[in-house]
Amino acid sequence: MKRREQVKRKDNVIYFPGIEKRLADKGLESLEKKKFTEAIHLLKEAQEHDPYNENILIGLVLAYFEAGVFTEAKELANEMLLKGMGDYFQMVDLYLTILIQLHEYQEIVTTIEALLDEKEIPLEKHDHFLTILQFSRRMAEHRQHGQEEEVAEEEEIITMPKTLDLLAIDNINDQMLLVASLAERNIRPYLGEIEDYLQAEAGHPFLKTMLLTLLKEQEIDRELVVKKFALEETVIPVLLPEVSVQPRMIEIKDLLKNRLESNNPGLYENMIGMVERTFFISYPFNLDLESASAWAAAFQLLAQEYLGMEEDISKIASEYGAAIEEIEQVRGQIELIEKISYPNI
Repeated sequence: MKRREQVKRKDNVIYFPGIEKRLADKGLESLEKKKFTEAIHLLKEAQEHDPYNENILIGLVLAYFEAGVFTEAKELANEMLLKGMGDYFQMVDLYLTILIQLHEYQEIVTTIEALLDEKEIPLEKHDHFLTILQFSRRMAEHRQHGQEEEVAEEEEIITMPKTLDLLAIDNINDQMLLVASLAERNIRPYLGEIEDYLQAEAGHPFLKTMLLTLLKEQEIDRELVVKKFALEETVIPVLLPEVSVQPRMIEIKDLLKNRLESNNPGLYENMIGMVERTFFISYPFNLDLESASAWAAAFQLLAQEYLGMEEDISKIASEYGAAIEEIEQVRGQIELIEKISYPNI
């Protein structure tokens, strides 16, 4: 058993160990499900527990952005830049994207010109920033002269790349930002590249699920090969079940609900988050679920461990009518997926 963390207290309220990580995980999960208000609430709560955690803050900026709350996204991104938090040029890129949404082109011009004056821009990003600078200068001039009709068309051109090149991007957060930007776009011009990513060993399982969700939403009906965890499957995105309503996942959640929702709601909520995380990362593959009871028992066992509660595998096995050996085997699979979990954005 690993050493348990100290229980946290604040204003006489007791918090479970690692609560900020679980809140952040649930917030990111809500973000990917497009539950933006819920994601903001969870990530803000995580921020209260860990106000300088860069992963939480970037997730909150993205949640604000996706929810269309651009002013808050701008303020938080700007605060992170001023404090030197996160990868500097990654944050600059995100900040500029937010400014484009706010149509604050003069602020973009001022920001990039300052970077150019200070000779801070890396050589490989120089052309990228020059393109945005030229675009923003034109937009600022159009607005000054009342040429609003030309703005929307040019905005569409600047905000999407001609190619994705996901596998050429080293930073997982940059990959996630690029995939997220496809949500409101026509994904079909990128199908060839997406197919390559879904088959690539280097592709992150989390991002593969994101891409499959987008393909399903845009009713892509061609066969695609997906590889995860040394498994391979041919799928037709439009025919896949929704991530949130996978039949096997619902079966396990029902078992946990019937046993614990009323008796121990705190434990129940933590388990549900873990179940949803596990099935999100594994999608679209069916986990080895010979016994849903064994999986439910394993989720309870792990949740109790994470929350610093006493664990009695014999008792839990008896309650669920599952074999101890099978629970241990399933537990190992869940722990493996938990280690992958979400990319460190």
